[in-house]
Amino acid sequence: MSMNKNTVLAWATFIMILVGLALIALGAFRYDDVAGWGFASVGIGFFAIAWVFNALKGRV
Repeated sequence: MSMNKNTVLAWATFIMILVGLALIALGAFRYDDVAGWGFASVGIGFFAIAWVFNALKGRV
């Protein structure tokens, strides 16, 4: 199984979505104070970067 550039971007997108969901879940369920907002905003940032990786598939 060889991994070309599109496969690497697809895996990176999938992993970043998982990490983003985990960070948002930490912010929502684990931390009830101001730190929860930080975790959730970083999770949304991971979603934004994953969106860029998904948009790059087929163009790189």
